[in-house]
Amino acid sequence: MIKSEHHGGWIICFSFIAALMLTAMPLPEWATNWRPAWVAMVLVYWCMALPDRIGIGLGWSMGLLLDVLQGTLLGQNALGLAVLAYFIIKSHQRIRMFPLTQQAFLICLLVSLYLFLSLWVRGIMGIPPDSWTYWMPAFTSMLLWPWLFIILRDIRRRYHVS
Repeated sequence: MIKSEHHGGWIICFSFIAALMLTAMPLPEWATNWRPAWVAMVLVYWCMALPDRIGIGLGWSMGLLLDVLQGTLLGQNALGLAVLAYFIIKSHQRIRMFPLTQQAFLICLLVSLYLFLSLWVRGIMGIPPDSWTYWMPAFTSMLLWPWLFIILRDIRRRYHVS
């Protein structure tokens, strides 16, 4: 049996901590609804890059941390991130072949799915969305995806994360 060693676990942890910090960073009142889904984007990247290491369990765990950080119902973000991780892992080989522009549009769809699942849980609790700007994180995530992808890919290559 061949034992494979994994490298760079601390890089993965650091990227998720940075995503949580960017999520918690205070923004002006007008910009709060435009905040990208940082944790979802980082999860998508690592699920695409290392699907045998990063999976649904980490998506669920990061969602629980996000629930605690944002003070939402425990499991609201966890459900969305776990479903997101599942879709990425099931089709990671196809998604890797897409050019960055197509990946960005896919990110828009996936973050919209994540937001829809969160909205569904909020609807069950009787909390309606604030306004149409509820969906704006999908568009800002789409715009920032190419840069985030390139940065994380370069970090993964520099530190030989496998």
